[in-house]
Formats: sequence, C-alpha cells, structure tokens
Amino acid sequence: MSRTIPGSLRHRQTGVALIVALIMVVIMSLLGLAGVRMISQEEKMVAYTYDRTLTFQAAEAALRQIENSIDQVKPEPIAGACADFTSGTFTVRACPPPAAGAAVPRWMDTAFNGWSNATAVGTGTLAITPQYFVEYLGTGFPCSLDPSAIPVCKRYRVTARAGGNGRAEVMVQSLYASD
Repeated sequence: MSRTIPGSLRHRQTGVALIVALIMVVIMSLLGLAGVRMISQEEKMVAYTYDRTLTFQAAEAALRQIENSIDQVKPEPIAGACADFTSGTFTVRACPPPAAGAAVPRWMDTAFNGWSNATAVGTGTLAITPQYFVEYLGTGFPCSLDPSAIPVCKRYRVTARAGGNGRAEVMVQSLYASD
C-alpha cells in the first residue's frame, strides 16, 4: 500500500529544515574553529613560558658558576679590554671598571664582544649555552654592613644571558663581593 500525499500538502513544504540544518552546521563549524584557535594560542603561550623558564635557569646557573669561579680566581683587570683570568681549573672573563658616564652599559651595547660562554645547561635540543662577563668594580667597598670595618672587599658585577636566536632571551645580573 502506498500512500499518496494530496496535492495541497505537497505545495506547502518549503525546505525550512534544510536551511536550519545548514545554519546549525555553520555555527558548529565556527565554534570548532574558535576552539582550535584558542587551544593553539594557549599552546604557544605554554611553550614560550617553558622556554623562558629554561633560559632563566641557564642564565641563573651561569651566574652562580661564575660567582664561584670569582672566589677562586679573584681577577683584577685594571685597564684595556676584557681578558680571561685563570686559577687552576677556574677561568673568568673579566673586564676593567666601566667608564664613568658611559652612554651605554656594556650589557646593552650591541658592539660589545666581551661575552664568554659558560657551561652548557641541558642536553640535546634543550641544551642552552649561556654567556657571561664580569666587570671589576674595584676594592673601595667595606666587607660588612659596618662602615667602620677595616677590611675592604673586591666588588664585581656579573652579567649572564641565555637564549636568543628565536628563543626566549633572559639576562640576569648580580653584584658580588669577594675578599
């Protein structure tokens, strides 16, 4: 038994269900694309944060390594260019005191070539080789908080950087006193 649709009902169908279904497909596609874009952006942010954390740790490790080496070497560059000072197995790249009133600090000067490589941190594709230099600031500093204390200490500014070349870049500094 086949059922026939009377002529009056056949003309009343207008295809509204098809239009509603197409609108729903477009809305769902737009929501899906927005979700993919958001996830992609969050993934980039997490990767940058991870990379920045690694470079910060590498620069911090170089800073601590060089501070330890300063205690062993105690470099005293007076004038001229930056040079390597060695004592036993420890080597420190040290520069003379910065010029008074220098327009650009050494660590911001793109023409400065006194950076030296520190020990690499990490392995494989995650290996980062930080760079550093030490500025000798002189001996006119008390070794304690008591200004009347007689012993004076040598003071150094240690600058370390890591990253760059398409990676996050981090630069850290410390003032270090050694007797």
